[in-house]
Amino acid sequence: MSDGTEVEAEPAAADLRGVEAIREALRTMPLSPGVYRMLGARGEVLYVGKARSLRKRVTAYTRPQQLPERLRLMVANTSAMEIVTTRTEAEALLLEANFIKRMKPRFNILLRDDKTFPWLMLTENHPFPQITKQRGQPVKGATYWGPFASAWSVNQTLNLIERAFLLRSCNDSVFNNRTRPCLLHQIKRCCAPCVGRIPEAEYAGLVEQAKLFLSGRNSDLQRALAEEMERASEALEFERAAVIRDRIRGFSGLQESGVVNPASVEDADVLAVWAEAGQVCIQVFFVRGGRNNGNRPFFPAQVQGEEPVEVLAAFLLQFYDDKPPPPLVLVNEEVPEQALIEEALSLKRGRKVEILRPQRGEKRQVIDHAALNAREALERRLAESAGQRKLLEGVAALFDLSAPPERIEVYDNSHIMGTNAYGVMIVAGPEGFIKRAYRKYGIRGDIAPGDDFAMMREVMERRFGKAAQKDMREETRGETREDWPDLLLIDGGAGQFGAVRGVLDELGVTDVALVAIAKGPDRDAGREWLHMEGRAPFQLPPRDPVLYYLQRLRDEAHRFAITTHRAGRSKGLRRSELDEIPGVGPSRKRALLNHFGSARGVRDAGMQELEAVAGISSETARLIYGHFHPEWVRDTES
Repeated sequence: MSDGTEVEAEPAAADLRGVEAIREALRTMPLSPGVYRMLGARGEVLYVGKARSLRKRVTAYTRPQQLPERLRLMVANTSAMEIVTTRTEAEALLLEANFIKRMKPRFNILLRDDKTFPWLMLTENHPFPQITKQRGQPVKGATYWGPFASAWSVNQTLNLIERAFLLRSCNDSVFNNRTRPCLLHQIKRCCAPCVGRIPEAEYAGLVEQAKLFLSGRNSDLQRALAEEMERASEALEFERAAVIRDRIRGFSGLQESGVVNPASVEDADVLAVWAEAGQVCIQVFFVRGGRNNGNRPFFPAQVQGEEPVEVLAAFLLQFYDDKPPPPLVLVNEEVPEQALIEEALSLKRGRKVEILRPQRGEKRQVIDHAALNAREALERRLAESAGQRKLLEGVAALFDLSAPPERIEVYDNSHIMGTNAYGVMIVAGPEGFIKRAYRKYGIRGDIAPGDDFAMMREVMERRFGKAAQKDMREETRGETREDWPDLLLIDGGAGQFGAVRGVLDELGVTDVALVAIAKGPDRDAGREWLHMEGRAPFQLPPRDPVLYYLQRLRDEAHRFAITTHRAGRSKGLRRSELDEIPGVGPSRKRALLNHFGSARGVRDAGMQELEAVAGISSETARLIYGHFHPEWVRDTES
């Protein structure tokens, strides 16, 4: 399988073609700051860079003999260039990071970050605000704290808030329909505002205390709570004093100083880079309000031949592309162009951001701790990669592949008597499962219930049809398929193998190894039969490591197929009769359900009752009533 960085032509000739394309772009290129994109023959983005002066920076690419091998390959593949000018170099740096993260050019250092970080959210547009965790786009009228490194770390803080401040975590729908306190109130993790167990003013006081805690003003909070406890004791309100005492104890333990919870760091991200065996790990610790919000390792891609500090600099801009940077970023290495990166991050945040490499004291202990975590994470990854590579070598030997596969695609179907039918694809490689490459295929064709062969044929046509045709059109240009698998693994026996082989032959896909894996008698794991072209069906010894690996791939595809099917079925069950009425969108549907309580209540309502609903006009009421009473429509029309 091609790694995407090889070229078909001789280096000198290819360099010359790329240089001519760059020189052509230089004729109209300005001297202003901006971002440039190197484009390949199909218009794909090969590389994104920024420059203080576009013309001066791009001129360097016309001398490929002075460039590193990676950039020489980039020049050799360049067919055209695009530029975007900016007012300052800092703006160009931010735009470069945005382009790299969005376009994923194959010659840039890439941050592999396919997950959003969780935040703690307080919904303040309600008399009794809700505290909960949230990912994705911000919600209007809410205050946020974070980010947190993982769901586990945000859940820890959320549990602490519930115990210490008794704020509600239920959504508004549950809150509005409670008639008695829930279990959280029984275990002293909610003050039950849903049933009036606490006045609004007193709840607002709890909210303000929680804000102080989350903002790091813990000394002010502890002092206020201590004074409140003393007042309750003096008034002989001992039960209330005991509750306040328990709240103080509930979070005071987290204020202890140390490497994990540094007293000298209020709001900062701690980034430590570690390189070994051609790979790089960057460990990130989030510290907010003097508390450790968790840590997470990152392994940037396409870092071969790059210095660790260059990887760290590229990581910084891409990491903060979709999140606000803190006022302080601690690093374990000096960052190239530090002043420029600080200016760009400050522009992103709207306030000053400082990058600091501490030399002594507690901050130095914090960064050393992060570096140790980065080294250990990278060592674990290298050990796992070595074991994975050995398994892939076994797969290559078993199926007569020319090299260990870089990309294995595994397919499975799931349905119930043909309903909510889905086909899925999972992907695995030298680094394990590549979950960002997983795909779901909702079966569209008119297929008989339970016809797994027809379902698999449709999935294969949708996966390989356009790609194969595109590749055939571009054969003469010497270009290769992108994201093409080295091995196709199908969950099934000889019948599934034949169906898939027939589709691939029709599409002209003859250079991909195809294997079907079928469970043995009584579906006994360990006695699977393997089917492939040119060989009789065969089995592996029950304890063969390669067999375990193939089973794991098959089971992951089965798991993904089942969860996809269940999600689709649940979505279908949530559909309402109201969804079928033209002119009734989400807001009108919500108004009707809030007014009548259910779709049945809407169906049984009269015309005047429908018109009484807010947002439902006379004409819309006629449409709704007519949908449920077609005989009324016929009588009216006649």
